[in-house]
Amino acid sequence: MQELSLNVLDIAQNSVRAKASLVTITVAERSTDHFLEISIADNGCGMTPEQVARAMDPFFTTRTTRKVGLGISFFKLSAESTGGSFDIQSTLGVGTVTTARYHTDHIDMLPIGDMNATILSLISMNPQMDFVYQRSLDDNSFTLDTRELKAVLEDVPLNSPEVVQFIKETLEEGEAELTAQNT
Repeated sequence: MQELSLNVLDIAQNSVRAKASLVTITVAERSTDHFLEISIADNGCGMTPEQVARAMDPFFTTRTTRKVGLGISFFKLSAESTGGSFDIQSTLGVGTVTTARYHTDHIDMLPIGDMNATILSLISMNPQMDFVYQRSLDDNSFTLDTRELKAVLEDVPLNSPEVVQFIKETLEEGEAELTAQNT
């Protein structure tokens, strides 16, 4: 994958398939330390210790529609190729946390990509689920929590065109504020 946002999309889709009702995606960047951490946590079905051990094998997948599962392998490779690290913590019946840590000044660092489009796609394609997107850059941060949106919107679905546009603008404004505060 050419962008980290595509890795996030793939891993979050694993959470969807694991029947999670809540997925938390955290992107934390410290520019002075040249450090980026991306974490995807869910409350899905979780994995056994054996499945966790095999999850990084590209020829292991729990899906029945294909024989390979490259998403976790690519996410791990993207982090480790920068001298960073990768970790999966999972408990059967509780959920999974996948974390990749990057050294952003490394020559093999991939671009983050369009994380806002990834988050918007996940929310609009899975309106029955809840997503929390936490984005921080140095000492500044913003959070988008679909549970808060649902409380205000009541019966209006998150994938209605007006709501999708609102979420898109909210993500863009949050990212713009982070960038402006760091210049």
